[in-house]
Amino acid sequence: MKILLIGPGYPLRGGLSQFDHRIVKEFVAQGYDCEIVSFSLQYPSFLFPGKTQFYTEPQSDKVRVRSLINSVNPLNWWKVGNQLRKEQPDIVIVRYWLPFMGPALGTIARRIKKNKTTKVICLCDNAIPHEKRPGDVAFTKYFLRPMEAFVAMSEKVKNDLRQFVTEKQPIQLIHHPLYDNFGEKMDQQEARKFLNLPENEDLFLFFGFIRKYKGLDLLFDALKIYKSKAKRPFKLLVCGEFYEDEKPYLEQLERLQLKDDVLLFTKFIPDSEVKYYLSAADLLIQPYRNATQSGVTLIAYQFETPIVVTKVGGLEKQVKDQITGFVVEPEANAIAQAMENYTQRDKASFEKAIQEEKQHYSWKKFIETFLELGK
Repeated sequence: MKILLIGPGYPLRGGLSQFDHRIVKEFVAQGYDCEIVSFSLQYPSFLFPGKTQFYTEPQSDKVRVRSLINSVNPLNWWKVGNQLRKEQPDIVIVRYWLPFMGPALGTIARRIKKNKTTKVICLCDNAIPHEKRPGDVAFTKYFLRPMEAFVAMSEKVKNDLRQFVTEKQPIQLIHHPLYDNFGEKMDQQEARKFLNLPENEDLFLFFGFIRKYKGLDLLFDALKIYKSKAKRPFKLLVCGEFYEDEKPYLEQLERLQLKDDVLLFTKFIPDSEVKYYLSAADLLIQPYRNATQSGVTLIAYQFETPIVVTKVGGLEKQVKDQITGFVVEPEANAIAQAMENYTQRDKASFEKAIQEEKQHYSWKKFIETFLELGK
């Protein structure tokens, strides 16, 4: 059976690319012919908020990637769609995360389906984006129409999809699998020495690119509240690239007098270094204002790091309150209280619960969902 995954792949960097490579590795491990059809141009540079779209590290796996799709060239969409149609894959999985991609991916899917043999399935990260723009609804409708089935990783995405698709189009809900491609948990002190971090302080972690909906400003407000109650030395480690103007965040730190309490690693974290940050941390905090699901949560589970998440979207479904972490309202006092509660608990109990919980997030089960829908 031949399976194509249309989505970001190496040398494009980021969570989607990492996820796509892991899916393909699992299909190949199970004996399927599978590869990524990626982008020759994903975003025009003026639309990309980060510093670069590309890895500087060499590709670390043997996943096959064809960089074919130009997201802004309609002639390319027809060409790529016709090329893939002639290849007659059994299943094409199309990743959808942003309405901007709707015209390109929707056109390619329509051309592929002309062969009358390929099953086209959508892996949907977001049907309704976190940050709304003109054209979102029209682009999403255009993309979703040729899809024959859908996979969602949160109840919210499943419900959002139902606003656009008919009951005849099946939507399968399955958990975001465990991010196990960054290595294994390290000794905490060894990880802190590698990163030159304090060895005897509580270390809170914000991890991932920084945008308004992720609520880093909420976390800074929470940190100010927590600082007034803290009984032990602590630091907040912010790891991730700014995808918006950093000035308001730096001014907030100055205003709250937190500059000495926050360590800024505001760069893209290479895959080879992820294990150090997650192993070094005591508690990961995701203070999001809105969300669907989060790969960061599953990275934390891989390294058995307890988590604070806010009650938005699908995040609260990924964490067991008081067991693998804390689920709180998206406001500063609640986040600060969770931080305080964590420092009064036995970390070993969280780690044991996470060890048990992470067994449920299987890649084998994840790909079986697509195979079943592809019949």
